[in-house]
Amino acid sequence: MIQTISDEDFRKLTNFIKTQYGITLQEKRQLVTSRLSSMLTEQGYTSFSQFVSQLLKEKDPQKMEQVLNRLTTNYTFFMRETEHFDFFTKVIMPELVRKYQHKKSIAIWSAGCSSGEEPYNITMCIKEFLGMQASQWDTRILATDISQKALAKAKQGIYEVPNTVPETWRKKYFKKIEGSRYAVTPDVRNNVIFQTFNLMDPIKFRTKFDVIFCRNVMIYFDQPTKDALVRRFYDATNPGGYLMISHSENLSKDAPYATVAPSTFQKK
Repeated sequence: MIQTISDEDFRKLTNFIKTQYGITLQEKRQLVTSRLSSMLTEQGYTSFSQFVSQLLKEKDPQKMEQVLNRLTTNYTFFMRETEHFDFFTKVIMPELVRKYQHKKSIAIWSAGCSSGEEPYNITMCIKEFLGMQASQWDTRILATDISQKALAKAKQGIYEVPNTVPETWRKKYFKKIEGSRYAVTPDVRNNVIFQTFNLMDPIKFRTKFDVIFCRNVMIYFDQPTKDALVRRFYDATNPGGYLMISHSENLSKDAPYATVAPSTFQKK
């Protein structure tokens, strides 16, 4: 049964989520009530008023994650938006290999990595490009997400591999577990470092990045929140570095990056 929420409680809840996590839900009242009503029932709350009051008072990270998991979609799959992987392999990787031939180190961030398909997919592209030289390079990928549940799945590295994955890759980078379930091979899994991170927080990693993937994340943000995040990405990107976003997303006309391909931007 879908419970009703008062205007005041809806305002408090959505303002808190936007301030803390950047997610804009002010125009999605039906989605909020329909997706959270079952959670209220499961946890013994008799009203949204009681739920919102306790949630905002305690600010329990685990409970907040449950709320966010209900309100957002951690949907992803291997080879999603293949144009990005083609551009990464054909344009970006040759450029980075030339640039870092001596230090043999490339810094890549998968921001909002969800259940891990994206950073593992990037790793496979890198290994395909470098071939026998892959072991000589440090290409470890930082993969972050706000959801502990998604990261737990990502660290396991076990998936039902779709037909979008080439058969040669399936044989080379996956090991069959049972039925249609496969595990990514240890050399792929060990190339990814998973970490919890809220994209609304200051970006203070020790290194700047040559490529940042942030795809299908900003769909939940309003334009000012997107613009502020993109500026933080820009500051965290090496000169000449790239930002890749989803084809369904866009940057403001005054964004600091230059467009070099569909949904692909470069720092000058």
